[in-house]
Amino acid sequence: MTTTILPVYFLILFCIYLKPQAIAQNENQFIYNGFHGSRLHLDGVAEIHPNGLLQLTNTTKQEAGHAFYPVKLNTSSRNLSFSTYFVFAMVPELPNLGGHGLAFTVSPVMNFAQALPSSYLGILNSSNNGNDSNHLLAVEFDTAKSPEFNDINNNHVGIDFNSLTSNASAPVTYYSTSERISKILPMISGKPIQVWIDYDKGENLLNVRVAPIQIPKPELSLLSTRINLSSILLDSMYVGFSAATGAIATSHYILGWSFSRNGQAKNLELSKLPSIPRKKNPSEKPSLELTISLIAVAVSLIFTVAGIVYYVRRKKYEEIREDWEQEYGPRRFSYQDLYKATKGFKDKGLLGTGGFGKVYKGVLPSSKEQVAVKKVSHDSNQGMKEFVAEISSMGRIGHRNLVKLLGYSRRKGELLLVYEYMPNGSLDKFLFTNEKPNLNWSQRYRILRGVASALMYLHEEWEQVVLHRDVKASNVLLDADLNGQLSDFGLARLYDHGKNPQTTHVVGTIGYIAPELTRTGKATKSTDVFAFGAFLLEVACGRRPIEPQASPEEMFLVDWVLESWKQGAILETSDPRLGGYYSADEMSLVLKLGLLCSHAKAASRPSMRQVVQYLDGAALLPERLLDGATVNNEASVEFVMSVPSSFEKISVDSVSSSESILYRGR
Repeated sequence: MTTTILPVYFLILFCIYLKPQAIAQNENQFIYNGFHGSRLHLDGVAEIHPNGLLQLTNTTKQEAGHAFYPVKLNTSSRNLSFSTYFVFAMVPELPNLGGHGLAFTVSPVMNFAQALPSSYLGILNSSNNGNDSNHLLAVEFDTAKSPEFNDINNNHVGIDFNSLTSNASAPVTYYSTSERISKILPMISGKPIQVWIDYDKGENLLNVRVAPIQIPKPELSLLSTRINLSSILLDSMYVGFSAATGAIATSHYILGWSFSRNGQAKNLELSKLPSIPRKKNPSEKPSLELTISLIAVAVSLIFTVAGIVYYVRRKKYEEIREDWEQEYGPRRFSYQDLYKATKGFKDKGLLGTGGFGKVYKGVLPSSKEQVAVKKVSHDSNQGMKEFVAEISSMGRIGHRNLVKLLGYSRRKGELLLVYEYMPNGSLDKFLFTNEKPNLNWSQRYRILRGVASALMYLHEEWEQVVLHRDVKASNVLLDADLNGQLSDFGLARLYDHGKNPQTTHVVGTIGYIAPELTRTGKATKSTDVFAFGAFLLEVACGRRPIEPQASPEEMFLVDWVLESWKQGAILETSDPRLGGYYSADEMSLVLKLGLLCSHAKAASRPSMRQVVQYLDGAALLPERLLDGATVNNEASVEFVMSVPSSFEKISVDSVSSSESILYRGR
């Protein structure tokens, strides 16, 4: 009898000791004091730590993570009320710089493969943002101010319905009962923060409350809005979290989560919540033993090699550094590191040569990250401060279809620009040479959509307007999955939204330059659209915009396609290398859209947002705008006669419409 009871007794004790941190799980409620034994559906970079901590994102840039509870929220019930309580923490990679935030999300699906990171928080993208068909509720905790979504600041909570433009938002504050004042609660402090979200179907009222850890649930809501969720949500919904990083990364954590459809969500046991990984404090002092060892080593090194290093290597790695560059310091690489990364800028590592310099493949010695380093000649006395300021600004631009500009370095008469490395090289090698395999139509169409999305981001969605000014196939690089990445911002110009760009030179590449640009010298969003039109045609037709050796009727690609369209034979201009294997509707759309973007009148060209809508099938192409479409090739003819055999980047001083000086280089 005793031998039978004892094993059972110990088994019971063992099960009690190992009980999961999730309790009271059913269709109507659940509670997780940490996430061991959880039923969460994870994707992206989300993971659960051994101690039960749920991490949605890490320090990887431009990524998203999701965690959803697989039991659906049944909204067809008469009582749609729900209550949730969770504790989160945000640990930024860089002090006081958040990127981007997290959102409590009620969604009809758990698959967010099409969603974008950064300001889209991993739940929407540029084409579906604002669509009623999303049936989405999100309460965002955002630490980056996104002007395109009218964010109020970089530390706010917002209530979103089907869009990242919040219906209601407020700075994150809480009421201190001891001080009897409202205090700012910085979300990227790395400290745990409590959140209560309650929806009352009877009053159609959604309330959000926040407080630091150990502070009781506030009586007053931080944010409150009236909404009938029955008109937004579908019958079956999932609840969970999404978080995203951008150009700057933040680790987003969920420590515990309670949810209920019947009454208030149960309280978490704060003492049982998992701890956040300790972030090393750079100000911490090393141990005494380590300090003594370091001093001894340093003294020895100083007396044995200082003289040699100073005299032998000083000239080899000498850089230009000026006091004003300190504010851009984090984006400056040492010349020595770049020299080692590229193995001395040997021709063996040469990736290509453009109008403004040579590009070398490199591996950074510290991080082992592969990079592409462009060497550009410059005059350090003319506008270099402004140029470096723009490089620093563009280094903050983040989009999945833009090659990331990582930083710069300066040495003597050279400016070195450091980009992320694209393993498949430039698109023009796939289109116009036999060096690379042929791209099928599906791959080409995906590349076109990606580059269009990147240009829309540059024109409308970043904090400033960015004019690329040199859109073409050779400036589109392909990553390991053959996704198009717009690159080469050597000609780009930035200006504030609502202002006029202050450009004084005609720059770009022959065949991609809008006719009005050669007359006015003023680059605009529309001149980028014109270049994108030429890019559409060259990807679809497998031909460059200008072919000097072709017959007169086929010399200018846009004229040839336009004439073929008028004759009802536009599909005959498609790339023969496709062998007829393509979607006729998509091919026709791309060719006609290329003509529309190449319209001689700037006012008749679409915006890049419209271009994205046409390519995504969200809007129909207005063919009537193509009626009477013509292209003014006078400037192009002049350029071709001047440079008959090769088409490099050119820069034209716009003295007047009749006085143009053509020269190579910048």
